[in-house]
Amino acid sequence: MTEKREGEVEMVSNPADMPADGHVVFIGHVRSPWKSREECPRNMASARERGIEATIEVAPGYRPGLAGLERVSHVAILTWLDRSARNLIVQKPRHAPRPKGVFALRSPARPNPVGLHVARLTGLDIVDGRLTLDAIDVLDGTPVIDIKPYYASTDSVPEATVAKDE
Repeated sequence: MTEKREGEVEMVSNPADMPADGHVVFIGHVRSPWKSREECPRNMASARERGIEATIEVAPGYRPGLAGLERVSHVAILTWLDRSARNLIVQKPRHAPRPKGVFALRSPARPNPVGLHVARLTGLDIVDGRLTLDAIDVLDGTPVIDIKPYYASTDSVPEATVAKDE
């Protein structure tokens, strides 16, 4: 956990210490060059700028679920950001002028540290359970909880906006 910044608020109870109310399984793990938070890109745009591919290794029992994925150019990956704080409900990002609620941020620190990543699928080996991606913005070894095809026709929202932070 990093040092708390001015304006940040912790939850009364840490979700990591609460009883589970769902059963999430890890279907595989990310293999990336990023070994520490300091060197890890902060988002997919900056990961792509570095031009370094990453892979997902899918566990044997889940590999049949990759059938048909060779038809898509991009995938949406859901990860479990297992090294992130889970007890901050208001955060003060370094780049933001004021604190914000966790649900107004894409920060990995959240009650359920689920990461969302849309990546270009550059290689697929179903037998070995290996997906090669154009980039990824998570640490090596990060658990994967799901992989979905990305459909530009239904997933893209061109008119979506975020107001400038003042």
